[in-house]
Amino acid sequence: MSIKEVLKTPFAPLLVSSLFLVLANMVGYVAVSWWIAQQGGAADLARYGVVMSLVSLVAVPLLSPLGDRVAKGPLITAALGCFAVAAMLLAWWVGTRGYRLDVVLAIQAVPMIAMAVVQPATTGLAAELVPASSLQQALNRQQGAQSIGRLAGPALGGAVLAAAGTAPALWLHAALLVMATGLAMRLPRIERADAARRSSWWSELRAGLKANWGIPLERGWMAANFVSWIFIFPALTMLVPLKVQSLQLSAWWLGLCEAMLSLGVLLGALGGANWLIARFGRFNTRVASASAQGLALALAGVTDHPIVLVASFALVGIGSSAMTLVGLTHRTLARPAAYRTRMSAGSIVTTQVAASLGPALAGLALSVWSVKWVYLAFGVLGAAAALSLAAVPGFRAFMALSHEEVDGWYGRAHPEAFGGRAGDAALSASGACPSRSARPGQ
Repeated sequence: MSIKEVLKTPFAPLLVSSLFLVLANMVGYVAVSWWIAQQGGAADLARYGVVMSLVSLVAVPLLSPLGDRVAKGPLITAALGCFAVAAMLLAWWVGTRGYRLDVVLAIQAVPMIAMAVVQPATTGLAAELVPASSLQQALNRQQGAQSIGRLAGPALGGAVLAAAGTAPALWLHAALLVMATGLAMRLPRIERADAARRSSWWSELRAGLKANWGIPLERGWMAANFVSWIFIFPALTMLVPLKVQSLQLSAWWLGLCEAMLSLGVLLGALGGANWLIARFGRFNTRVASASAQGLALALAGVTDHPIVLVASFALVGIGSSAMTLVGLTHRTLARPAAYRTRMSAGSIVTTQVAASLGPALAGLALSVWSVKWVYLAFGVLGAAAALSLAAVPGFRAFMALSHEEVDGWYGRAHPEAFGGRAGDAALSASGACPSRSARPGQ
């Protein structure tokens, strides 16, 4: 599916809205982080990170049934609208009032709650807007658009910060969110089945958790990602500036590392990931790219050469792009349509818990070893954990299924994971007939 073909489909507003959302998020991230670091120092910045993580950790599972109860398009629009209003309030506060961390935390909790709705709903909506055979190409285009936002956002935010200050940068952040909201208003309204909407919120929440845990393949996938992300997340975040400082490099090199990571993701989205999948197959690409990501981070940790450091982040980006594309497409399609948002939220929560444990573990390791060896160890351990996905029963056969064969596969192969009245109604509404089909690997 070419970019021209994508822009002619109902997926187009979601694609362009995602670009502006990521661009806005990156501008806001730079502006807010700079303001807190400048006014409150490292301690306030750490408190901000902890509180935002906790808000997201609670909001994602609690709000996940929303995307399976109501039309995802208007839901995404409403959440982005709340995000934009909060951004305008923060920009006004920064421009007219003094620094208060409690006010920042209260305002910034709104975007975290909004993203807890938007992120899983967006994944589920993509599968509803394009045919199963075209989902991989559509997600590829979306990943490319988001990579452009991640690449341009920090540079744009930094330029406005340097030229005009924090408040103008935050007003730009708010304006970009208004644009993302306006584009989301063009998303089609796809209503959920009445039977699914009549079930209670608590029963739907439990049904989503049961589905994640009740499917051996999904359970093993989540476990492998959880362990790997404990090591990969710190290597992508807190260890990067420490590594740059250990080489006595300027902050410019930190920005270059982030830019090369986004560039690598973009190169993967523009064709690199598809080339790997066509040449080596989905299974080999998914496992090898995840392991290669960890090994590239290990290289970043052990090298003493700035050019090698920057190049390693480009490799990380390419590996991340291929890994996400091939895994997300099959996993999204396999989930019954009425469960996609909730099951996606379960995966997000798992990675967020790992993202909370990883930095703490890295901090303990840094109290004993230098950043070079901690970085190396985390990269190697992350790569080894990613390899464990190959040992999950049925994973290889599952990845060998075509997009048409994998569509709704979880519901057909594991109807017991969607048991109960709410589950039966949701499966019926999504067209996933609970009859046993042949299970890959069994």
